[in-house]
Amino acid sequence: MSTLPDVWSRESVAAALAAFRPDRIALDGRRAAAVAVAIVETEDGPGVLATRRASQMRAHAGQWALPGGRIDAGERPVDAAIRELDEEVGVRVAESACLGALDDYATRSGYVITPVVLWCGAVDVLRPNPDEVASVHVASFAELDVDPRFVRIPESDAPVVQLPLFGVFIHAPTAAILHQFREVALRGRETRVVHFEQPVFAWR
Repeated sequence: MSTLPDVWSRESVAAALAAFRPDRIALDGRRAAAVAVAIVETEDGPGVLATRRASQMRAHAGQWALPGGRIDAGERPVDAAIRELDEEVGVRVAESACLGALDDYATRSGYVITPVVLWCGAVDVLRPNPDEVASVHVASFAELDVDPRFVRIPESDAPVVQLPLFGVFIHAPTAAILHQFREVALRGRETRVVHFEQPVFAWR
């Protein structure tokens, strides 16, 4: 049974994540990465930062993403998520901003991503790194509280997940992570997303 709080807050999100036990995936030759599910406070309530990747990037140019990247030697997922959040959009937070984590997601491009949920508070200025980020957007909790669409492709038996957001459909891994955030942190549901497929264009 899901429990929907009257008002979404840092406390309600932290409580939901504390009750959730994220699944971890063995690397098995893949590279470890982390992304920040970065929650910011706005006049319209809390929301999550999302980016469009810069057009000149070698991999996945122009795609929707969460701030993140490879986990460096000696780093934990939370360290990498905090570092990447600062490097990509200029938001600096302490480790105390971490509210928990979601399930690992293995990508077709050879990464195992650990999503780290960070409560960043009010952010006056965003400073996107033009080498990595074309634009930064905020999806309010209300906008994230939507049902995804699932489509079938001949290349896989698993359903491709598409999340309606910002007037378009966002794909996995970003769609899978944001959908699980909605289910776990906003709705109190233990929903898994590792089986959701990426579109074929993300396999390359």
